[in-house]
Amino acid sequence: MKICLECSEKIIGREDKKFCSDGCRNAYNNKINKDSNNYMRNINNKLRKNYRILSGLNTEGKSKTTRAKLLSKGFDFEFFTNILNTKTGNTYYFLYDQGYMLLDNDFYMLVKKDI
Repeated sequence: MKICLECSEKIIGREDKKFCSDGCRNAYNNKINKDSNNYMRNINNKLRKNYRILSGLNTEGKSKTTRAKLLSKGFDFEFFTNILNTKTGNTYYFLYDQGYMLLDNDFYMLVKKDI
């Protein structure tokens, strides 16, 4: 006899069922996927905010903006997901598929990686 992973009630139905209801399945997955502490939650929120800012400014897949414009929207340059160093010596900072590279005079090239 199978029991629900969330509420430990008896499961009726298919043999491979893990939850007694959609509510239990959702509650279980929400618990598993939630950020485990405030530090993690704050970092993830900053990454999401930076991503939204880049996506909003880079609707064409490649554009330019200024440091002042990024900062005015709340962009935090300390938070990114990875760095790409090109063969030509350029350094791009990425937030998932949205990236930026410092140009001259506090301008930034915004790019979107094809995934």
